[in-house]
Amino acid sequence: MYAEKLKQFENVENLGGKAWEHAIACDVISKTPVKDCSMHCFHFQQLFELLFKHLLETRTKYGAYPHSHKLDKLLLQVIDDAQFNSESKKYTDALIALTMCAEAYRYNFLLNCETYNGMVNSLNPLLNELAEFAKS
Repeated sequence: MYAEKLKQFENVENLGGKAWEHAIACDVISKTPVKDCSMHCFHFQQLFELLFKHLLETRTKYGAYPHSHKLDKLLLQVIDDAQFNSESKKYTDALIALTMCAEAYRYNFLLNCETYNGMVNSLNPLLNELAEFAKS
């Protein structure tokens, strides 16, 4: 599902290609009986982070992106610097939560998968928008 959304980056040797690799990981994890969803969260967060940074690298005047892992800040920078649809600011809270979930993975905390899956579903439209924006 996610790898298909980012198919345009299949085996591309840049940040977009790395986002596609994390999309593959998300797809594989989704099909396995892993009880804890924190590993999916980590790869989902990385998918978004690398996609945002790819857009900042390819769509902005100087091609620079910050070292930040905070997805809400990266989204705002993509909106401001790459002229991405400004209505996407509605995803900020979910992106903050996703960033926090990925940090929880690093410290081996268990996530509430039902809540996490709801957040993933709320971010899927943003991923679709970003993939379309990257194509244009």
